[in-house]
Amino acid sequence: MFANKLLAYRLEKLIKKERHRDSIGYADAKYIGILYTGEDLKKHDAIKKLIKNFKQDGKKVEVLSFLPDEVQNFEFRFNFFTDKDVSWLGKFKNPDVTSFAEQQFDYLMYVDFESHKTLRYILAMSQAKCRVGHFEEENRPVCELMVAPELTTYNSLIEE
Repeated sequence: MFANKLLAYRLEKLIKKERHRDSIGYADAKYIGILYTGEDLKKHDAIKKLIKNFKQDGKKVEVLSFLPDEVQNFEFRFNFFTDKDVSWLGKFKNPDVTSFAEQQFDYLMYVDFESHKTLRYILAMSQAKCRVGHFEEENRPVCELMVAPELTTYNSLIEE
C-alpha cells in the first residue's frame, strides 16, 4: 500500500531528526502517556490496571489506542484510531493522534510486544521526554528506555 510506504519514509525522516530528550525520575513525573494496540479484553484490562497504578501515584494519564480492523473497541474509555485514520499520504486524519503526539509527557509508555510501524511513527513524532517500550531492535530509535525482552505477558510487562 502506498500509504504504508509514505509512512515508512516519514518515520525514517523523523528518526534521523535530532530531538533533545530528558528523563526525570518517576517520583518527579507528573504526566504519563500510554500508547498501545487494542488486541483483546485481557490486554485492555491490563492497561486499565496500569492507569489505576499511575493515578494512585498522583500521575495524570492520557491513553491512545490503535484498533486493528478485526478488533472491537471494548469500551469507549480511551481515544483510539484505526488504519482508516491514516491518509494515503501517510498523514493522520484523526486529531486525537496529532494532539497525543504533541503532549509533553514525562514518560510515554508503548505497551506492545510486537512493534507496529504506525505506532513507532507516533513515538517518533512524540514530544515526550522519555519513551519507554518493550525491547525490540526496531524500537531502538524511538525509545530511550526498553524493558526486558524475556517478558511474555502484558501484566509482567506492566509490572516491569
